[in-house]
Amino acid sequence: MRKQAKRIRRRSTSLVIPIAGLRRLRNAGIYCVPGVTLEFQQSKKRAVLRGLESGGASPEIGRYVTFCDDNGAPVSWLHPVQGIVGNGVHAVVIAEKLVSVEMLRVGHTYDLLIVKHETRVERDSERPRLRSEILFRALRGHLPLDLIGKDRELAGTIAPEFFTKSGERRGIPSRFPVVVKAITRAVNCIDCSHPHFLIGPHVFACWGHSR
Repeated sequence: MRKQAKRIRRRSTSLVIPIAGLRRLRNAGIYCVPGVTLEFQQSKKRAVLRGLESGGASPEIGRYVTFCDDNGAPVSWLHPVQGIVGNGVHAVVIAEKLVSVEMLRVGHTYDLLIVKHETRVERDSERPRLRSEILFRALRGHLPLDLIGKDRELAGTIAPEFFTKSGERRGIPSRFPVVVKAITRAVNCIDCSHPHFLIGPHVFACWGHSR
């Protein structure tokens, strides 16, 4: 029973998409890897987290995941990835702590999940483990604009609106509006071939002046 509960918690740190939806994404050629893995650096004798900024869009559907720090600022990639086709893996990130931001778009409907990941040593073990905490989850948000077509100039400056079951607006946490706007653009980026939020080490220090 305890093992089953652990499996459920792991699944909840990624958007739950039905099999038919995953098949639709695959048929559209969209490859998104929302999971974070725990790795070990032999040279520094430390545990780190590894994530893949990935995804893209077709006119009808989009899925994307990117990463930021606790304050919603970009983190630098280990290296970018150039794929044979678009809508796949765009960059690799290695860090001791990461916040993953995942979005799914179907038409003008959006799901959003923000999860904090960190390594932690449990009392009953000396080996570090991956600990994930959901910071924000919102389903069936709405953005009526056509960010692929006539409204594409607004891409990167706007995000969907999310609501409670009673119809009240749910605000995105104040630390994350920039990354959510960036990923909204990403799930409207057809045949995407570049990162939308991770940045190169040479621009990391001046991020606040370059955006």
